[in-house]
Amino acid sequence: MQTSPISGGANRIDLIRPDAPALAAFGEYAIGVRTDRLVHPDQIDVRNVTETLEPRYDRPLVLEIWYPAVADTTAGTQYHTLIRDGVTKTTLTGRACREAVAANGRFPLVILSHGYPGNRLLMAHLSENLASKGYVVAAIDHTDSLYEDYGDFGSTLVNRPLDQRFAIDALNDPIHPLAGITDTENVAVIGYSMGAYGALVFGGAGVSQVAVDFDGGAPQGLLAGHMAGSRTLAGLVDPRVKCIVPIGPWGAQRGVWQNGGLAGLAKPALIIGGSRDVTSGYRDGIRRIFEQAKGTQRHLLTFEGAGHNAAAPIPAPVESWIESEALGFSPFEHYADTIWDNVRMNNIAQHFVAAFLRLHLKADSEMAAYLGLTQGTPDPSFAPIPDGADWPGFPAGSTLGLRFETLAKGM
Repeated sequence: MQTSPISGGANRIDLIRPDAPALAAFGEYAIGVRTDRLVHPDQIDVRNVTETLEPRYDRPLVLEIWYPAVADTTAGTQYHTLIRDGVTKTTLTGRACREAVAANGRFPLVILSHGYPGNRLLMAHLSENLASKGYVVAAIDHTDSLYEDYGDFGSTLVNRPLDQRFAIDALNDPIHPLAGITDTENVAVIGYSMGAYGALVFGGAGVSQVAVDFDGGAPQGLLAGHMAGSRTLAGLVDPRVKCIVPIGPWGAQRGVWQNGGLAGLAKPALIIGGSRDVTSGYRDGIRRIFEQAKGTQRHLLTFEGAGHNAAAPIPAPVESWIESEALGFSPFEHYADTIWDNVRMNNIAQHFVAAFLRLHLKADSEMAAYLGLTQGTPDPSFAPIPDGADWPGFPAGSTLGLRFETLAKGM
């Protein structure tokens, strides 16, 4: 019988290990956070589409938004949420201050998109970390994909990229309280699992006929709107999005994309995954996306031996260590990896994401060295880096089990 490791534990999401790479450290800004409850009007009600009816509804979406705050902001907040079983409550502890006064300036926007199921706090370690480095970070609660309401996979397939675009539009609205500090012309989309699927589609990787025809997928051919070569997909690809970070991207192993569809990806990508991911597949899934997305420059960070939980989820809340009657297994499995420590993976992801976003959203050319680039092109001596090599920003000998590769556009 499993028990929680600490009764009433703090469930911290802001931990940085002593051996973390350099860019994982928190940045210069204090952190504010707010919750927005929004409505995306006049959307297709995928759950209720039939052969004769295509009803529409106002789709509710919740955003958790982190942002740079003024220097005298008091650090420390708690996030009240549910764990994987959709029933058990937990409290997470971080560094942000709720409703803090925003710092002066204009900060690029980062959209965070969770897996299926998940919620807006699943990657909160990354949200706080990026906000401290000068980004506005909007994490979406994807309706129909949450711990407490998931079940309609067709809605997830159709709505992921649409929700991501709506979140950008919401922050671009002049009446939004953070519109004045949010640079919506420089946006990154970070997605995990189904969120990564959405980021790839949003970035131009059109789906296949196989995906349109999935049993249990989107009804009545609705996913055809995201097909490769379609006008609707061309209209979805957004020039405001400058890069994407797909983590454990789901779909390629199930034929969601043909190679031509993956070649349509138009945004630079930092792809992250575990070599033992049996949910998204590695060789036929994550790695295939990396190899076939030839329309853009892309990187692949691999955690050797890690499964689907590589890099993205917060450390498992203490409440998740107990077996769930609702699930029939311990929710711990939703967060943790068999081999890798969550905080270690979080810190490594924070490091590479920081370099990637500063390069593409803030035009900081010094970040190229952290990504194995020389004058904007892959350095052959850097990719792939053998296990145990010393990488920029990593303590000596601390890269065992990691692999980092880069492919230039057209390769």
